[in-house]
Amino acid sequence: QVQLVESGGGLVQAGGSLRLTCAASGDIFGNYNMAWFRQAPGKEREFVAVARRVWYSGTTDYADSVKGRFTISRDNAKNTLYLQMNSLKPEDTAVYACAASTFKGYVDIRSEGRYEYWGQGTQVTVSS
Repeated sequence: QVQLVESGGGLVQAGGSLRLTCAASGDIFGNYNMAWFRQAPGKEREFVAVARRVWYSGTTDYADSVKGRFTISRDNAKNTLYLQMNSLKPEDTAVYACAASTFKGYVDIRSEGRYEYWGQGTQVTVSS
């Protein structure tokens, strides 16, 4: 099992930046695929980015809506996942949650059903 705690959310103007952090505890962090999801009011939760487990060298994948603006990274020694968000837009406003998956495949890692463990989320609000 793994426990996840996010931090770093807040209010920022459009065009600004934020860095989210997800601290993990309880198990071997490198064994998990780690991802960020977000949920805006009235919308379904959506995939943002993933950094795969050590077995796959931590390769990353992004939703098209954030590609080129967001960067996911992980520090396995510190059991920490990051999401650097640049050029933020009002449509990025959402609750962002990190999630952990033991899924052993390489593809099909964007589905939230693959993720067994979730943090409580952190609010990101981008004003226009």
